[in-house]
Amino acid sequence: MRVDDVLVVKKKNLRIAISGTVVGNFMEWFDFGVYGYLAVTLSAVFTGDLPEGLGLLVTLLGFAISFLVRPLGGLVLGPLGDRIGRQRVLFFTMAMMATATALIGVLPTSAQIGLWAIIPLYLLKMVQGFSTGGEYAGATTYVSEFSPDRSRGFWSSFLDVGSYVGFAAGASVVALTTWIVEATAGETGMLDFGWRIPFLVAIPLGAVAIWFRLKIPETPAYEAEQAAGLTTENENDPLARHGIIGIFRHHWREVLIAIALVAATNTAGYALTSYMPTYLEKEVGVTNLMAALATVPVLVLMSACLPFIGRLSDRIGRKPVYAIAVVSTIVLMVPAFAVMQIGEEWAVMIALAMVAIPVAFYVAISASALPALFPTASRFGAMAIAYNVAVSLFGGTTPLFSQALIELTGNTFMPAFYIMFFAALGGVALLTMRETAKRPLIGSFPAVETSAEAKEIVEGQDDNPYIDTSTMPLDIVSIGAPPQTEDAAT
Repeated sequence: MRVDDVLVVKKKNLRIAISGTVVGNFMEWFDFGVYGYLAVTLSAVFTGDLPEGLGLLVTLLGFAISFLVRPLGGLVLGPLGDRIGRQRVLFFTMAMMATATALIGVLPTSAQIGLWAIIPLYLLKMVQGFSTGGEYAGATTYVSEFSPDRSRGFWSSFLDVGSYVGFAAGASVVALTTWIVEATAGETGMLDFGWRIPFLVAIPLGAVAIWFRLKIPETPAYEAEQAAGLTTENENDPLARHGIIGIFRHHWREVLIAIALVAATNTAGYALTSYMPTYLEKEVGVTNLMAALATVPVLVLMSACLPFIGRLSDRIGRKPVYAIAVVSTIVLMVPAFAVMQIGEEWAVMIALAMVAIPVAFYVAISASALPALFPTASRFGAMAIAYNVAVSLFGGTTPLFSQALIELTGNTFMPAFYIMFFAALGGVALLTMRETAKRPLIGSFPAVETSAEAKEIVEGQDDNPYIDTSTMPLDIVSIGAPPQTEDAAT
């Protein structure tokens, strides 16, 4: 390995790349926040002719349907991102997502066209699901490839800061809209027209997000991988680019590990965010406004902690941080739901904070730990498959399954048991996961912040326990590809 092989990523370009991906996740979770906190209202708007309990389940099914479509989006957009580049696919997913969210705000209601109103809502949720099938997998791939090896946990954590700040923004917009509309138009104002406003807010937010996506560059790791010639599929080379079959053939263990960890992360994450408004209203008896006021500060505080947890993972490793998440889930979940039943605002905030602790340790390292399981040439495709299968089957269905389990058993603690079960599965998968902190991404050269670091790594490569040149495209580069300079890498 030569000095010119090492990818030197300047902080200026890194900040541009991070901000361009964060806005996409912000938009995705803004919609989750709006839909989650309006679920009870939307059930009256779109399923007004159905019994209340059934109408709520039908509305939550719309949330689940968007996740069931995500694997299709991942299967299409993931391999496409490995072929044409991360930046192009991320621009496309952002445009689709923003458009679909805005269109929900102009849909006809059941009062206008009857139960047919649920069909266009489902269709737009499917469009959102297809686009997000490439969004998070592409965004995590992008930020992990743009981050230096020593600080990948720190920089990548900002992606999920955007996620939960976006959710908090969605919840805040719903709360503010509810307060203003009910004060000016009465208690039925939200049912009459107010529910449309939070979705229409996506128009200016989406325009800003799309503009940011136009500005981000392609990742240096992807450009180096193209220069190395690994864009040509070779069914016998695990580091080469592969389609769906090749990904499962060479990386099935890593796919299963990622599925288990994503399931553990998102059952807890979506319980905290998308399901909690419904649970607090239906099972605890608090108002929609109180639920939002309790959730938003918890999410904002949790988001502020994510970079610190990301930095911690750079020091002690991703596996120990995941272990903290698993153990804290099993220990805290039942007590959190017990405190929640008190029903007072202070108790709800404490309970949500208890749920947020394991979620913070999970999500802070997702964008740095999961993409690192796969080689650069197939990373987007493999991430899209693993992440979307897990989220579709287990994460996005958490609100539906949690509420259905309560309806079936009458036990309001069933969501806690559901979350703990997947945490246990994640803990088992963690036992077989290899550590990725401080190491170059598989199929890529080391990534650093300065030329001095590049020289230091090259000089000590033979004795550096974090350097494995067998996973780097050295032979191909040395035969004929042009050397990677600092300017090209940045």
